[in-house]
Amino acid sequence: MSLISGFEHIVRENEPLAPYTRLNIGGVAEYFAEPTTKDELVSLVKRFAENEVPIRLMGSGTNLLISTQGIAGLVLHLSAPAFGQIDVEGDTMAVGGGAKLSHFVASAVREGLTGPQHLVGITGTVGGALHSNTSAVGFDIGSWVQSAEVLNRSGELVTHEKENMSFSYRQSSLSELAILSATFKFDSESAEALTKQMQKLWIVRRAAQPAADVRAAYVFKDHRGDSASSLIDQAGLKGTRVGEVEVCDRDPNFFIAHDGATADDFLRLIELVQTRVRDQHEVELQTSIGIW
Repeated sequence: MSLISGFEHIVRENEPLAPYTRLNIGGVAEYFAEPTTKDELVSLVKRFAENEVPIRLMGSGTNLLISTQGIAGLVLHLSAPAFGQIDVEGDTMAVGGGAKLSHFVASAVREGLTGPQHLVGITGTVGGALHSNTSAVGFDIGSWVQSAEVLNRSGELVTHEKENMSFSYRQSSLSELAILSATFKFDSESAEALTKQMQKLWIVRRAAQPAADVRAAYVFKDHRGDSASSLIDQAGLKGTRVGEVEVCDRDPNFFIAHDGATADDFLRLIELVQTRVRDQHEVELQTSIGIW
């Protein structure tokens, strides 16, 4: 029996991955799947796990660098509506891991639930945000979580309650294959006031970031209270370029991929910036971008 027998309607072989990322860089996936239901996802993961085939999950691809050589094994893409539902009941939200972070923020603000407005303008999915505990101006998504349903690499579903999860700067204990859904609890506030606050934050954040249609990625974590952007700026690296990848002038923690950019260009620029910052500030910058 073929590895993908029975899954031909959701699995493609040798699928180019670059179009699924903001950087538009990367080779092909040996197998690429877009399940339409949770049952399909679980069955597929079990099949590949039993055959000891590597499995990866791709979120929105907004902060992901993929090797030009491509990816062996299975890449999952949870883009179907079944994985992106958002339901609100009182002060609680139940959100699919595949939901866009922007939809999560907008839904909370519309319902008068305070907290998520601080994450406006940050790209990605809710699952990805939970995995890396996305934060902004002192507010992180993990602080609102009550429970999370995850899928492990053996294809088993597990539910974690609040007391069994931990969140810290740019990381969480949710390290399984996929975060399928989560429940959140918030305080209430006027939807009108939250909308105004969100709009102000959006204007400030967009002014400091590359335009939405620019192929760019946010590269480094901040270091003990020092922003990576400031450290890179102080090292005189704005506009530095390796091949077709450039440090952004507007915010130097974004790297911009120009036409013809490769993953190798990107990795060499990361190494150059890390070396210069280490030499000048004795700080070892850690990457925030996902690197496959």
